[in-house]
Amino acid sequence: MSVKPDNWIMKMAKEKKMIEPFSESQSGKETISYGVSAYGYDIRLSDEFKIFKGHQDTIIDPKDSNEQDFESFKGKECIIPPNSFVLAKSLEYFRIPKQVITIASGKSTYARCGIIANVTPFEPEWEGFATLSVSNTAPKPAKIYAGEGICQLLFFESDEECGISYADKNGRYQAQKEITHAR
Repeated sequence: MSVKPDNWIMKMAKEKKMIEPFSESQSGKETISYGVSAYGYDIRLSDEFKIFKGHQDTIIDPKDSNEQDFESFKGKECIIPPNSFVLAKSLEYFRIPKQVITIASGKSTYARCGIIANVTPFEPEWEGFATLSVSNTAPKPAKIYAGEGICQLLFFESDEECGISYADKNGRYQAQKEITHAR
């Protein structure tokens, strides 16, 4: 398995519609950068968020997620409460080929402010809008921006297709269109 360079990502994005919308160049003058990078793609946040509003005694259970613990919010900026998190949706829709897997890493601009983006790998043949968990580890409110970069995806391609893809096993988050809570 090898990490793939920017020309491979651009080719796959065009031929397979792997990333839509797709930015062929790196932005970044007045925004937190997004688009193609040397070996990956910096994804953006949409303007849809779910802010965690549970009480201090709320137990977060991945086997019993409670949508009532979240407040829906739509806007160009989202404020994350201190020591809390939001669920967010990627601006891009992804279609991962059967011989590819991605790994995500948060942007350093946000990390330097105590804002951590967590995205699980995009498995072979997964498709959809990504649901991201963005945590504010700081003791003060933190701001994140819709339409701007949040994390970088690195693309790894195998010489062979995987035996059972995410689509083959009917993964529970396949083709998600909205912010999806733990199922």
